[in-house]
Amino acid sequence: MNRLSSSGTLRALGALASGALLGASFQPIGWWPLAPLAIAALTWLLRGRSPGQGFGLGWIFGLGLGWVAISWVDVLGAWIAVILVAFMALWQGMFGWGAALLTRPERSPWWLLLVPGLWSLAEYGASRVPFGGFGWLRLAYPMVESPLAGSLPWIGVGGLSFLVALIGVAIGALLPSPSRPARPQLPAVLLATSAVVGIVAATIARPVELPSTGESVDVGMVQGDVTGTAGSEAMGYARSVTDNHVSETVELMARARAGLDPMPDFVLWPENSTDIDPTHDAQTANLIMQASRTTGLPIFVGAVMRGPGEGERQTSGLWWGTDGRISARYDKRNLVPFGEWVPLRDQLLPVLPILEQVGAQSVPGTRPGVIDATLGDGRTIRLGDIICFELAWDRTVREAMTDAQLVVVQSNNATYTGTGQPWQQFAITRARAIESGREIVVSTTSSLSGLVHADGSVTGRTDEATSAAQTFRVPLRTGATPGPRVGPWVEGAAALVSGVGVLVALVLGRIRRHARDPREPLPGSSAEGCDV
Repeated sequence: MNRLSSSGTLRALGALASGALLGASFQPIGWWPLAPLAIAALTWLLRGRSPGQGFGLGWIFGLGLGWVAISWVDVLGAWIAVILVAFMALWQGMFGWGAALLTRPERSPWWLLLVPGLWSLAEYGASRVPFGGFGWLRLAYPMVESPLAGSLPWIGVGGLSFLVALIGVAIGALLPSPSRPARPQLPAVLLATSAVVGIVAATIARPVELPSTGESVDVGMVQGDVTGTAGSEAMGYARSVTDNHVSETVELMARARAGLDPMPDFVLWPENSTDIDPTHDAQTANLIMQASRTTGLPIFVGAVMRGPGEGERQTSGLWWGTDGRISARYDKRNLVPFGEWVPLRDQLLPVLPILEQVGAQSVPGTRPGVIDATLGDGRTIRLGDIICFELAWDRTVREAMTDAQLVVVQSNNATYTGTGQPWQQFAITRARAIESGREIVVSTTSSLSGLVHADGSVTGRTDEATSAAQTFRVPLRTGATPGPRVGPWVEGAAALVSGVGVLVALVLGRIRRHARDPREPLPGSSAEGCDV
């Protein structure tokens, strides 16, 4: 009994350590080779386990992953971090349950071939459920520094995540097991062969640059910094963030007039560069107009907007012309639950009054983030806008880049200054640039702005908790790479096939138990029978 207990404890500790290794593959640590090795370790630990044990090991693995990779959310409260990490670990628990179910000793070893798709199924669910999901920890994101990153324009984020899972499961299936040290079976060899072919193909693949129209745009990026510190009070006193961005816009123009940078065609401010709706607050509007008069250029302002209903708000990108009019607007579509809005608000606020700190209820936009923007020289371009956390949502990113000639990211990471969150988001931005074959200009309030090239390299990346301004010359591009469309199909197909496989395995297991014990009800039957 003690030996069994000790063995279970060692497996649990192994699962926790393996999850922590996967967490270390993400930024800011960024040891990307640990990602497939962590999946391999979990696969090995799951061999010979029951589905219930598999769920437990997977959940513990998820705890290790979450605590290393996303515990930065504790700046909003330790209880929020505990709940988020524990909940997100359920998806790794589901992977462990399904993997153990498919590889039970009495089953054909061919079921092993479905296990990599279970990871895609877990990522698919985590990116959508509940409340729109939180697809922050996909295996593709740490790979931006790896030789596999060149596959992103061809198979997308979803396809690369599946490939990393395939590599990890193949290694885990080939490792000798103390309880079953026999030679690897043919399905494990096939998995390993597929993984090797995938590695070779992904390594040979190279980043793609979409065709240029022959024109370019000079984007004046402004990072104004904030007056507060990390946490819920990061934005400081009212309008201070807008003051800071006005001041840094003056610095931007000084650099251009001194010949250090090109003269910009427009100025890019980040998300929440105005913390008060400028269409309802004359002082905020005057600050923007002051910056516009100084530059003589349109400014793409990241604003917190009042409405559309009472007690509601929207996070928006406003194309603010030199005439003081807003000619185009994009409203953020993917909102952070319990950060920008409170699900089940009427039921939860009486129980958890701390949720009042979230403020007015944010309302998602309904249109893709592509606007017609008139530049300072009179040209009109199609500008794609992605706001902060939206980078993690495939559909939103794809639609923002469809028909866009130039892509920007507006972000406010001030709340998470000094944590891993800004670094992880910047890695996601780099993955999206490689996937789409486009440059992306990033403007944040206080950390890690710059120009990300189509191959994932970076020019002019700023430091955290600083102000900065620089103009980047960016070519206008047309067309689309296969990756943004192929990736969701690869992920969806792998998830569907593996999900169906799990259901079939459950049915066959019930039939097998019924054959041994006729009192066991068959699938779809009632224990009491039915009346005719």
